[in-house]
Amino acid sequence: MDYDIIYIGSGNASWQGARFLRKEGLKILIVEESLYGGTCANRGCNSKALLDAPYEIKALTDNFEGVGKAGNFEVDWPALMEFKRKRIANMAPFLDGKFKEYNLDVAHGKGVIIDEHTVQVGDEKYTTDKIVICTGLKPVIPDIEGKEFLHDSTDYLDIDELPKHAIIIGAGFVGMEFASILAEAGCEADVIIRGDMALKYFHQPYVQRVIEILKQKNIRFHFNQQVKKVISNVEIDDPEDKILNFENAQNCDELLRDPEAKTDNRAYENGFTVICESGLSLTGDYVVAAMGREANVADIGLENVGLTHTKSGIKVNGHLQTEIPNIYASGDVADTGVAKLVTVAIHHSKYLAKELLGEADEITYPVVPAVAYTIPRIATVGVPAYIADESDEYDVHTIRYGNSYSLELKNDTTAEAKVIVDKNLQIVGAEIYAADAENVANMFAFIINKKITLEELDYMIYAFPSSSSVCLYKLHNIHYDL
Repeated sequence: MDYDIIYIGSGNASWQGARFLRKEGLKILIVEESLYGGTCANRGCNSKALLDAPYEIKALTDNFEGVGKAGNFEVDWPALMEFKRKRIANMAPFLDGKFKEYNLDVAHGKGVIIDEHTVQVGDEKYTTDKIVICTGLKPVIPDIEGKEFLHDSTDYLDIDELPKHAIIIGAGFVGMEFASILAEAGCEADVIIRGDMALKYFHQPYVQRVIEILKQKNIRFHFNQQVKKVISNVEIDDPEDKILNFENAQNCDELLRDPEAKTDNRAYENGFTVICESGLSLTGDYVVAAMGREANVADIGLENVGLTHTKSGIKVNGHLQTEIPNIYASGDVADTGVAKLVTVAIHHSKYLAKELLGEADEITYPVVPAVAYTIPRIATVGVPAYIADESDEYDVHTIRYGNSYSLELKNDTTAEAKVIVDKNLQIVGAEIYAADAENVANMFAFIINKKITLEELDYMIYAFPSSSSVCLYKLHNIHYDL
């Protein structure tokens, strides 16, 4: 065998564990057809965080409107994009250097599984004892008329200028986070949702708060709509058709626009019109498909070894093992039923290193915090409130720590958490709505995983002022039944 293990894909689902296997003397090959580091490093998490940060700051400065704010905080998108491109361009070379440091072999090209022990990259064939598939997910592009006019998240995160009026198809992480940036930038957007809720895995009362904020900033929502087709307005010969599209849109769903703005529609004559099955017609200058992601397994040779998959990925057992004993799947491409997050992919990779060394039982998961990086943020960790509300095993306590400690929270009066406890008053879950919900969620993840009691929390001394300290302090109301 040329290698002990071949990883197809170079993201966190592979190299985080591969480095430990190499340290133990195993010979490792990582195959990558694109940029080293995968989606999160080059086309996802890092880019989104960098582009979102100034708009997060802008929203925080708005808390001081009328009480100290002077002038406006403006974001220069082209300059921000230039900075983002320079920073992100360094990621793949940096990881290339780390792979060399870890003594991991790499092959650049598409990895195709030829048989249970062979992977082909270009004209080269490599043999291996075990194969780990780490190819992640790719954006879903609906098979509709005009799909060639749709942009995905990768496109949006590299756009030279923000669209004046975007149409976003989907209201999951990508759709809602992009909508928040557009709202803070003073742009318009229409969000088309196939079902009756946005961010369906998050606490819906908090989601509704975000939606109301977005509505106040020219973001409109259209629920229970199925997109039928997308038309380039260049192809519409009659200018009256463009105006008719606009007038129809005015009367549909929740689209509210100043009647005098009809002339603005002419600004999108070189834009696009999205038509839904219901007849809803929306016109804008940029259309984003944010309809989720699906397994990125096209043409990697699964059929050559009899492996099947769904949009959710390749089915694996409790050892991340596929139906072929020596082939594994790690990260987002593995269908485990657990949230598809980069943090979970890292967990998979580190577990798999122990598994492949024969040092692990079945994989287990701590509670996994998830965050929607809207403005403000929403986070969830552990037992969700909707389950607690329907069960006699739990109680839900509302902690309005922003209302009590707005001075300590940069004048944020709305920060809030729903804390779920069991009958022994042990914290088992939390829903958070706050500017820094991600940090508070991490705090609750630690509390839940380590089973820290309310009594122990009440005994501790925290740095003050801080969002974590004031939220923790309010927990004493549960402890003392106040």
